[in-house]
Amino acid sequence: MHGSRISTCARRGLAAVVAAGSLLTVLTTATPAAAGSASTPVDGSKVVCTSQQPGLAPALSQDIADALHGREGASALAIYDRRTRTHCEFQAGAHFDSASVVKVTVLAALLRQTEEAHRKLTPHEVRLTTAMITKSDNDATTALWRRVRPAGVQHFLSLAGMRHTVPGPHGAWGLTQITAGDQLKLMELLTTDNRVLTAASRGYALDLMHQVVPDQRWGVPAGAPDGASVHVKNGWLPRKTNGWRVNSVGTFNGHGNDYGMAVLSTGSHTMDDGVTTVERAARVIHRDLTH
Repeated sequence: MHGSRISTCARRGLAAVVAAGSLLTVLTTATPAAAGSASTPVDGSKVVCTSQQPGLAPALSQDIADALHGREGASALAIYDRRTRTHCEFQAGAHFDSASVVKVTVLAALLRQTEEAHRKLTPHEVRLTTAMITKSDNDATTALWRRVRPAGVQHFLSLAGMRHTVPGPHGAWGLTQITAGDQLKLMELLTTDNRVLTAASRGYALDLMHQVVPDQRWGVPAGAPDGASVHVKNGWLPRKTNGWRVNSVGTFNGHGNDYGMAVLSTGSHTMDDGVTTVERAARVIHRDLTH
């Protein structure tokens, strides 16, 4: 083909390609060739960001690195922003004890089971799921874990593409091994049309995450923009080795916002130290994505 003229066949071929692409079920943020990419070293690893918004990738990678530099223990994070087509990772494939953030996965696995059984949640399941997410009730989680069973959790993980998550052994759901990358996939799945969970199931999960009790709304909501609808689930767990595990995952939607993040940490001397690590990262992410 020469010059600027495009044949009718070529136009039709291009239209077919565009149409086919529009039919794809998107479970992860679309990432066309990035307008910018950047990586910033921090404590032996790198914060890597890509973005379609000029200047955002280097700003985010540097600010996240500064926020995490010198913090006690180890941390990991992953973020997406659909508006600017931004994605950042820091040790996103490293495994951490889940603590209570796994409760979103338990909920999603239960919802998938109800869909496959063509039934609604029972009133008892509604009470259990509400207590599990909004109050982080452990007894409710144990009851639901037994109901879904590890095989049911694994079934959902496979469908969701969360290939690096390993359900906790012998009923120890809080010791499920998670990664920031997989937790971000879950946040994306809850906020995107897909074949794993229906719109009704996703709406139910997000509504519960929006209703988390006030004293558990720390973590990734720190610094969230005014007007954004915040959906969060936190986890905290002290162990004899490597101190506190403090994790936080969430999504931020509405008023022009459409992004999510997962921030995981281990090895903090106190819970407050772990919360500070998570919130230092969250604050700079919110600031850079919304200003």
